[in-house]
Amino acid sequence: MPALDDYHTLYSRDSASSLTPTPTQRTTLIVAGCYIVAIAILWHVPFLSWIIYPFKLLTVGFHEMSHAITGVLTCATIHSVELDPDEGGETRMSGGIPWITLPAGYLGSSLIGACLIACGFDTNASKIACLVLAGFFLFTLWWARRNWLTWALIAGMSGLIVLFWFVAGGVALRYFILFIGVMSCMYVLWDVIDDTVARKVNNSDASAFARICGCFPSQVWGVIWLIIAFLFFAAGVLVGLVAFKESAAVQKEQSEHFLPVPGSSSAMSSVSTSGSLVLLTTLLSCIVLNL
Repeated sequence: MPALDDYHTLYSRDSASSLTPTPTQRTTLIVAGCYIVAIAILWHVPFLSWIIYPFKLLTVGFHEMSHAITGVLTCATIHSVELDPDEGGETRMSGGIPWITLPAGYLGSSLIGACLIACGFDTNASKIACLVLAGFFLFTLWWARRNWLTWALIAGMSGLIVLFWFVAGGVALRYFILFIGVMSCMYVLWDVIDDTVARKVNNSDASAFARICGCFPSQVWGVIWLIIAFLFFAAGVLVGLVAFKESAAVQKEQSEHFLPVPGSSSAMSSVSTSGSLVLLTTLLSCIVLNL
């Protein structure tokens, strides 16, 4: 019977091998690191910051959708979700549980970013992430049907997703999903620091949360949310390392049989399924457009 020390040694080895990046994962980590550097530079350079402006708005959209979804889960009535050109947003709701819905904006968008980072390690997982994002987009349009900026943003992002889905059998899509995930996590970290830690914004989520819950001032709640958001960021990377060990070649082969690019041989064998998905998406879009 193996000794306890043997189990500990085996467990340590398994943990180390799970967290040791493969060559494909190393490339993904390098790309993610380049994204972080590029985002940090573009964020503060005048004019060049417009390059990432649409992705800032997308993260604001994640923030507001997180408010709305937790509002629905706590029995709130969602009246509208709005984005504005100044990278702000507002979710109007009545009812719900404020001490859950208020922190959900920052923490929810950070969790979404972490999930997208994890999915960015695998092509098929990135495709699934796109389908989930499509659901997010439809719900956002449902609640923001009169906000032109939201419509323009979602139309643009949907177009980019479709475009990258066709490039290199979905490999470009994987790096696009990874970028959105890194951008979302970076935006949350910076926004929490800017609005709650470095300076106090009276109308921020943290200020409203502090007024309702008491206990700590808004800056302390900001630090707590910042720590949680950073842990989400790290967890996204760790999950990606542990869950997706396949090489680029294996991912490419698997991708050819899972929601393949239309027109490929694999796509022709699953045309009926793809047609059903397209029909369902079209019907849902028509419902939203006619609201």
